[in-house]
Amino acid sequence: MVEHDFRYSLMSPQHTLIECRALVPGRYQVTGNGGSIHDDDVLLVTLKGSKDLSMRLKVEKVRHLINPRGQWVAVANGPVFGELAIHQWSVNCNGCQKALSFEFAVDAKLGVKAQKPAATARIAELGWRTEGDRHLCAQCQVANA
Repeated sequence: MVEHDFRYSLMSPQHTLIECRALVPGRYQVTGNGGSIHDDDVLLVTLKGSKDLSMRLKVEKVRHLINPRGQWVAVANGPVFGELAIHQWSVNCNGCQKALSFEFAVDAKLGVKAQKPAATARIAELGWRTEGDRHLCAQCQVANA
């Protein structure tokens, strides 16, 4: 099992994601170019409409195309959601006032109630800590420890 990074980047145009579409929730068809993809590999793909969010997909089966050369189509399993909504929020550190602008994704069907837990989880992924309505960056967490 190998992990292939197909997140959006202008740095490696020979290794590109052409399309990623949901067949059913949790099952995806991915078309790409380059990367020598095999069954059971993991693909990191950028979420549509996002600058920095990605998801991990595990390749179930892959078919390499003869033409165009290097192109492949894979069926992969990944996160289960209905309609994904990407939100952008900002918070300030209550210790040093450092600002953090971040994106997070939430299933749109879950509504507004699901936004705060999803945002809190994303803040934690970025190394910040949330305590109620207070936020602490990584540097202030070390200073307060």
